[in-house]
Amino acid sequence: MKQRSFAIALVSQKAQRQIEQGHPWVYDTEIRSIEGAYKNGDLVDIAGEKGTYLGTGFVSERSKIRIRMVSRNANDRFDEAFWARRLRYAWEYRKTVLDEADLSCCRVIFGEADQLPGLTVDRFGDVLVAQTLSLGMERIKLLLFPLLRGLLEQDGQRIRGVYERNDVPIRELEGLTQGRGWFGSDSGGTKTQIVENGITYEVDFENGQKTGFFLDQKYNRRAVARLAKGRRVLDCFTHTGSFALNAAHGGAAYVRAVDVSETAVTLARDNAVRNGLDGVIECQAANVFDLLPELEAAGERFDFIILDPPAFTKSRRTVGGAQRGYKEINLRAMKLLPRGGYLATCSCSHFMTDDLFQRMLRAAAHDACVSLRQIEARQQSPDHPILWNVPETDYLKFYLFQVV
Repeated sequence: MKQRSFAIALVSQKAQRQIEQGHPWVYDTEIRSIEGAYKNGDLVDIAGEKGTYLGTGFVSERSKIRIRMVSRNANDRFDEAFWARRLRYAWEYRKTVLDEADLSCCRVIFGEADQLPGLTVDRFGDVLVAQTLSLGMERIKLLLFPLLRGLLEQDGQRIRGVYERNDVPIRELEGLTQGRGWFGSDSGGTKTQIVENGITYEVDFENGQKTGFFLDQKYNRRAVARLAKGRRVLDCFTHTGSFALNAAHGGAAYVRAVDVSETAVTLARDNAVRNGLDGVIECQAANVFDLLPELEAAGERFDFIILDPPAFTKSRRTVGGAQRGYKEINLRAMKLLPRGGYLATCSCSHFMTDDLFQRMLRAAAHDACVSLRQIEARQQSPDHPILWNVPETDYLKFYLFQVV
């Protein structure tokens, strides 16, 4: 193994196999020893049991994910030029895979998928909103954020500031504190407007969920709009009303947008007014699990139902309960739809695999006594890239069906 100035973590055969298969994490139980001096959050080299160099990554003594790899090249120098190159690769990728209009609201950095583990950066117009979920990224953010802002500004993009949304409990697993606020000096208000698929939204990046707005369904919302013309649409778990707005923008005759949160319903209603679609969209605060059987009992019918629930499971232990929840809402939706009606249904949980999701849909269709004709199977938008050797980056399942 080539001599490095870093400490060397010796890992098990199991960890070596996983690294050689492309996975970038080393768990605490797979580390045999760490030779040499280092500080928590430093870069360390990783070696197999025979001393073979496997890669370099950030060590985190508090986390079960003990090392997050950033490179497999023993010759890399982790200087400013290295990190600037990583950021440039990420931005150039977005410029390639997204429509130009969508670059003003997109995910610029997607953690491990961009070889920047634990870092998420979303762009909302002239603001970058960052979540730093690993100690290693926290240690170098003073370098990364100015580099990223400078990269976009050199490319003609106007950026007024970077806002940190680090108010998430997962940071505590890395020994980090929670908080939110502007990185560096205050850069003004914490609301901004974006345009996605021709629809204008106000984004509250200080108080909204996660970084303020869910960008991963961008092109799935567009697919819904294509099917909505002239139809009566029910949008369940509407949140800010994004699917409802796309359906109305696509020419739906009527859209009912439902969410259990009064705050979400108010946001959806405001967005409908903002886009001149309040004459088409009716917003309702209700529990979808209660509402769907009530609508069925009342004999109400819709031509198109959209199910975009929050993640029902965030661990393998609760997948069984999640499956039952997904089946319940999909079964009820299928019963509400007439023959020839349309269903958009999805799961944003990595642990609810595509195989499990498909099995659930087949069981729901069987119990509802309907057949499903698949129109499209979709995933997250390409600014949330999927690495095939990192299953954790593959999380969104989205299906469009016709009931036949």
